[in-house]
Amino acid sequence: MDPSVTLFGPVDTYVAPYIAYVMLALIVLNIVARGLEYNRIVDQSEDGADAVGRHPLAVATNFLLVVGAFYYLTVERHAGMIVTLLVVGLFLTDFFEFEARKVEARQGWDIERPKGAIGASMVALAYIAYQALFFLIEPYWSAIV
Repeated sequence: MDPSVTLFGPVDTYVAPYIAYVMLALIVLNIVARGLEYNRIVDQSEDGADAVGRHPLAVATNFLLVVGAFYYLTVERHAGMIVTLLVVGLFLTDFFEFEARKVEARQGWDIERPKGAIGASMVALAYIAYQALFFLIEPYWSAIV
């Protein structure tokens, strides 16, 4: 990021250098929240489809991931665009996977794991981890490239 350009003033001063680490922590927390939500949905589905609801932690991490991704876009254009696309894709996948779990509960089927959302979160985790932890592989990368 160009230090002379700050869109959000003091927020950029304190948050911008660590936004990749924040996004990495949020995606890991989102994966944990998705596991908790799945267990909760399995338990709730025994009471019927109307009892199935979202886990508050999953909702919060989805919201923070989307907001964080758009902020990351203002800090780093290239990496931010890729992270934003991955996170918005993850958000949409998670939304439709939840609706699929409600259909399964309504039909009385076994509740499946949200495979699409898990796959999307793994892709997002891989890219965000690459961005945040590049300093670990930079010596090897520089030797090859």
